[in-house]
Amino acid sequence: MTPDPHGFEPARVFIGYDPREEVAVNVLSASFQAHASIPIQIAQVRLDQLKGVYTREPDPKQSTAFSFSRFLVPWLAGYRGWALFIDADMLCLGDIAELWALRDERMAVQVVKHHHDCAPGLKFQGMPQTPYGRKNWSSVMLFNCGRCRALTPEFVNSATGLELHQFRWLPDAEIGELPPAWNVLVGVQELPPEPKVLHYTLGGPWFDDCRTMPESERWMQARAAMNQPLPVEKPLSPAVLSRG
Repeated sequence: MTPDPHGFEPARVFIGYDPREEVAVNVLSASFQAHASIPIQIAQVRLDQLKGVYTREPDPKQSTAFSFSRFLVPWLAGYRGWALFIDADMLCLGDIAELWALRDERMAVQVVKHHHDCAPGLKFQGMPQTPYGRKNWSSVMLFNCGRCRALTPEFVNSATGLELHQFRWLPDAEIGELPPAWNVLVGVQELPPEPKVLHYTLGGPWFDDCRTMPESERWMQARAAMNQPLPVEKPLSPAVLSRG
């Protein structure tokens, strides 16, 4: 990407918010900041802030509050510039500057094109596990917002789940690909040598019933790092102060 001639614009990140995963949202936000070498603006896609805009009734197949509201990100960004959407149940281990360098103006959206075959059943907190084509593609989406004007609030409120999550709202040729390291499905696929984003798609250790999921310790370490106290400098003795 060439530099913006009108000045530098921070990378915009929108995190899906579910009240059950508030701690996960905060740890994910901190992990982005901890590894970033460029400024980031982080927002949350929260239903309590979208009253009158997002009017869909809950679907029995959805496992999170942001299952469909995620597709409002281009509208929230004013259909301007680029924006990243990411599920709450993730941990960032890479520098978002590397992801931002992959933006391709020829594409409307860029995703990790998983081949995730799963059986119907339950996952975290007894939530439904629903198999469908292109599953998990929409869990990390790098939007070229100006090319996603089909995602109006009216369309997001009325389209079927498959129309949204299978990207039927744009030609396949405009769905670009991101490297697999930017959306690694924990407990589903083998961990690469240098994962950039861990996705606890089967449930993360912030849920009591998922404390033993793979890579839980890495997430727990990231949460603990948020509460590390800063080192306190030893105060100067009166004798030293008097010499000053």
